[in-house]
Amino acid sequence: MKTRTAINGLFMDFIRCGIAGWCLEVMFTSVDSIMAGDFRLIGRTSLIMFPIYGMGALLGPISRWMDRWLSGIPGFEEPGKMGRMVRHGLLFMVLIFTAEYVTGLWLTRLGICPWDYSACPDQVRGVIRLRFAPLWFMTGLLFEYITRKNRDSREGNLG
Repeated sequence: MKTRTAINGLFMDFIRCGIAGWCLEVMFTSVDSIMAGDFRLIGRTSLIMFPIYGMGALLGPISRWMDRWLSGIPGFEEPGKMGRMVRHGLLFMVLIFTAEYVTGLWLTRLGICPWDYSACPDQVRGVIRLRFAPLWFMTGLLFEYITRKNRDSREGNLG
């Protein structure tokens, strides 16, 4: 029964991260319309992006595993709230860049990649932009917050 609850919780986290990612992308791309002089704030996304953002549900379990692994190494004991946030944000940024790179190459090969950064000077193979590092840092922390809040409520730890 505990495994079923964990799977259901991970599924709900997947849904929450997918929806949050969609919302963030629509808000982010609506800024492009302002830059183009269109004040209607038209944002856009793709259905393909939902499962990609949904993978953010895995960030919490990965960070908890990393914390347990690092806790046995001298100098990496519990770093405090700010240190933990920086460590997790950096980990999330790298993981999101990796997921964006792998899925971008795969979708490009299929001819259905909804983004193309090849015209940008800070791009890598047209599928990631290094300028987005702070955005992915904060998005990862947001996904952790969303999924931690859900996990804590299932375990009765909110208060």
